[in-house]
Amino acid sequence: MTFRIPFVKKPPVVPVIRLQGAIGSGGRFSAGLNDAALAPLIERAFRMKPTALALVINSPGGSAVQSSLIAARIRRLADEKGVKVHAFVEDVAASGGYWLACAADEIWVDDSSIVGSIGVIFAGFGFHDLMQRQGIERRVVTAGRSKSLADPFLPAKPEDEARLRALQEPIHKAFIAHVQARRGARLDAAADLFNADVWVGQQAVDLGLADGVAHLVPKMKALHGDKVKLVPMGAKRGLMQRLTGAAVDGTLAAIEDRAAFARFGL
Repeated sequence: MTFRIPFVKKPPVVPVIRLQGAIGSGGRFSAGLNDAALAPLIERAFRMKPTALALVINSPGGSAVQSSLIAARIRRLADEKGVKVHAFVEDVAASGGYWLACAADEIWVDDSSIVGSIGVIFAGFGFHDLMQRQGIERRVVTAGRSKSLADPFLPAKPEDEARLRALQEPIHKAFIAHVQARRGARLDAAADLFNADVWVGQQAVDLGLADGVAHLVPKMKALHGDKVKLVPMGAKRGLMQRLTGAAVDGTLAAIEDRAAFARFGL
């Protein structure tokens, strides 16, 4: 007698990659978000032959280059594998955080999520008055007139500000082009979306910056059924890195994140 084993259909698999914190240019073992650290997770997620990919984003932004590299990697693999990508915004997806969200095919927000800040910022401090009061003299010798650009120990110069704005302009244009390419006709053509303003929840949906108000689990179940398997993707860290790097990375990352999130009242 021959027995047939009934065919059991595997449940849909959706890897979940959390993009939490400021986006920086650190290496693979940095506590922040960067392409080197995220590449193994992203590559591994797509090797799972997923039904879809979910990005959980909570980032106030950071490096434009790292944002671009991470988003480009996600898009390249999604297009190669034919996998739909969903982004779920928690507290904030602003500046580089929104750049990452736009790597997704659809962006979902909470009613209170902060979205946008499509702009570029340079921030620093000036100490020249304090140095003068303390009798400290700054001595700088450069080969190249722009080598001491925006030196915090020298008085601010109009030509430095002009040079910084000239550097920011192409980065801003690249950001705008990315958003327009990814969001397309969903964007409200009559709205001023690229002045670095931010919007909350349904406002972002109405402007076309997001596709709807939804949360990860119920949305994935609605799209792929109650048996959908959500697989959290975590970075693998070596024993020594966990023992020696966690405290330092954690402290520095917490300071950086606190300053970045504070810009949005969070």
